[in-house]
Formats: sequence, structure tokens, C-alpha cells
Amino acid sequence: MNKISGQQFLNNFWKERMKNKEEILEKANELRWEVGESLHDSILGSIYKEASEITKNTVKTEDNKDAYTFDSKLDKVLTSKLLGFPIMFLILAAVFWITIEGANVPSKMISDFLMGTIHPWLKEISQRIGIPFFIDGLLIDGVYLASAWVIAVMLPPMAVFFPLFTLLEDFGYLPRVSFNMDGLFRRAGAHGKQALTMAMGFGCNAAGVVAARVIDSPRERLIAIITNNFSLCNGRWPTQILIATIFIGSLVPAPLAGFATAAAVVGIAVLGIVFSLIVSWGLSKSVLKGEASAFSLELPPYRPPRILRTLYTSLIDRTIFVLWRAIVFAAPAGMVIWLVANVHVGGLSIAHYIIQFTDPFGLMIGLNGVIILAYIIAIPANEIVIPTVLMLTVLATGLSGIGGGSGVMFELDSVNATADILHAGGWTALTGICLMIFSLLHNPCSTTIFTIYKETKSVKWTAIATFLPLAMGIVLCFFIAQIWMLVL
Repeated sequence: MNKISGQQFLNNFWKERMKNKEEILEKANELRWEVGESLHDSILGSIYKEASEITKNTVKTEDNKDAYTFDSKLDKVLTSKLLGFPIMFLILAAVFWITIEGANVPSKMISDFLMGTIHPWLKEISQRIGIPFFIDGLLIDGVYLASAWVIAVMLPPMAVFFPLFTLLEDFGYLPRVSFNMDGLFRRAGAHGKQALTMAMGFGCNAAGVVAARVIDSPRERLIAIITNNFSLCNGRWPTQILIATIFIGSLVPAPLAGFATAAAVVGIAVLGIVFSLIVSWGLSKSVLKGEASAFSLELPPYRPPRILRTLYTSLIDRTIFVLWRAIVFAAPAGMVIWLVANVHVGGLSIAHYIIQFTDPFGLMIGLNGVIILAYIIAIPANEIVIPTVLMLTVLATGLSGIGGGSGVMFELDSVNATADILHAGGWTALTGICLMIFSLLHNPCSTTIFTIYKETKSVKWTAIATFLPLAMGIVLCFFIAQIWMLVL
């Protein structure tokens, strides 16, 4: 009896303590809103000012004077109001350019090896062994080709982008990017470190979602996770560049085609940043309003990057991890792609029926049924959108003798040959523009969706992060298509 009474006493004691704790936290949160956002900065500023005065009176820094002078002089340039943003955009543009240019050759080599050498070799072995057509197509033309496309498209850009990104991080520049962007994100109700997660998203959205762990505030971490899909990942760059080359570059004289193409792609990337800020502001004023946080960034000293550690961190911890997860999701997508293209009902493939059903809706938003189906079955990986679009276009138009045959994903070396197939499928400049917009504003790939759920442990927030950009893409493409048709 005494034991039971003692247990009840302990339970009541802890309940009372938890109640008091909740009341204290609730009161503290109310007071944080009342004192305003600048209190923390003021306190921290006074502490640093006092520490600086004490250091000046008690510590001699003659030996390190040059180092401090170098850091302060460089910070005056890299974080200045006049030059901070232009330099930041130039550096990030250089990183993107090096990534695109540096990935082209190895991507082509990997593609030629996996699709041009290994794929025919596997088909030949399959024929010799006598593997049934259905199994052969499902595994080799489906699972293998989808996985091979993901490797060829994802691996080279990530192997270039992530080391460059890590080098900037080791050098100490990325905290300066966060410092420069803090004002914009603070006005949007987000965290300054969201700039880092956004930049990481340009390499891979799944990696950008994981990078949101650097944000302490749960509210602002959620905002960063939900909006990371607005950063064009490396899987969407090939689609943007190809479509801009065919449909935007062709609208201007040949000497200006390259400039127009690059400007269109950069414009889409900047539009993604704008949408990230707008959606961050909207979330912070509605469903994610209520928790204040303070962001005080102590800029680290500049230091030479550690090459070996950079290679290990970027290639093993980031590239291989993200690539493997993408392959795991792309393999079943390859099966679905092959099945819808090669399983026939009433003399027509399943793909024909889906394209005919979705085509009216696709045309209403400036796209077509082929694009809608391609994005549905290519949810596991954005990298296989273009090969899937080409395959489905050949099926829908009845073209023959192109690619690897009907029902098999392929990609052409010539931009002109690709343009001929798309034009034969009824594509116009409106289709190209709306596809570029939809490529920016659509649901994340399954790898990113799974990563969002792993990070948030919430079905609700995963669903919001998945369907919010998709709804925005549909609405924006609809208005663009309707205005285009009215004007032209």
C-alpha cells in the first residue's frame, strides 16, 4: 500500500513539474514576441562589443595581424551591400557552368558505355540463353535502362557539383552566402541558412532537404524542406537546357541562340528562387506562423580547403548515397515504363489509352498527354523524363526506325533529330515554355519525397511538400496557355 502511494506521489510530482515547465515555455514564447526580433541581436552585439574592448586592452595580436587583416578585407568585399550579391551570383553561376560543362563529357562516356555497349551485350546474351520476351523487356529494357539513365545523368553532375560546393564550404564562403541572403529570407519569415539548403538543392533536392538539419528552428526547417523543390536539381537541368535550345534558341537569330538559351535556363532558376521566397513568406504567415527564432552567425576564418576530406565527404557521403537511393526508386519505374509501352489491350498499348485520356487536360495547360504520362511514370527520377518523352512520342505518332525501337527508352545525340521528333508530336513554342515552367514547378522525385518523410516524420508535411509545387505548376501553366492562345 505504501508502495502504491509512493508511486502516486511520484506521478503527481512529475505531472506538476511538467505542467510548470509547459507554462514557463509558453510564457517565454509570449515574451519573445513582445520584446521583438532585435533583442537577441542587441544583446549579442553588446557582448561582442564588450569582448572586443577587453581583448583590445589585454591581448596583443601582432603575430596574427596579417591574418585578421586579410579576413576583414575579404569580408568587406564578399559581404558588402554593393558587391556581396553580384559576387555571390557570379560564383554560383561559375559553379553551375563548371558543373554543366564538366559533366557533359563523362556523362556522354557513361551513357555510351551503359546504353551503347552493355545494353546490346545484355540483349545478345538474353537471346542466346532464350529468355522470354516479357522477362527480357521487363528487366533489360525496363529496369536496366532506367537505372543506366539515372547513373549517366546524375553521377557526373553530382561528382562535379558536390566537391565544388564542399570546397566553398571548407574555404568559409558559404557562411558568407548565408549572411548575404539572411535579410531576404528574414523578410520572408524564413531562416538565413535556408540559402545554403537552397544552393545544395541545385545539386540534388534530397541532399538539400537533408542539409536543412543545420537550421535549429523546427518551423524554419520545415519551410526550408518544403521549398527546396523550387531549386532546379541536376536531374532537371538536361530537360531545361534541351527544351530551351530547341524552342527558345530557335526564336532568335542564330548568333544569339546560345545567349537566349542560357538566359532562359538562368531565368527559370531565378524564378525558382523567387517562388522559394514567396512560398516561404506565405507559409510563415499562415500554417507555419507562431515560433520566433534568432539567427546569429559568427563568420568562421578563411582557411585552405582539405582536398582529401572534401573528396570523401562529397563523393561518399553525398554523391554515392543520393545516387544509390535514386537507383532504388528508378528500377521499378523502368518496369512501369516498359509495361505501359509494351502491354497491348485491343491492339493498342496502355500508353496510348493514357495519352488519349490525359491529352485534353495537358493541352489545357500548354502541355500534352505524352508529357503528363512521362511525368507520372518518371516520378522516381527526373533524369528519365526526356528518354520517356521521346519513347512515348514515337509510340503516339507511329514513327518507326527511331531510337532502339518502339517501347524502349532512348535519347538522340543530335538536338535537331530530337527537335524533329518533338515537332512531329505537335510540340510548339508554347509547349516548350510550359514544359520548362512545369519542370520547375511539379512534385519532387520519389527520392526527395522519401527523404522529406524521413526528415519530418510527418505524412501531412510530406504531402504538402509534394502537392504544393504541383498545384502551382498546373495553375501557372494554365494561365500562360490561356493568355498565349488569346494573344496569338
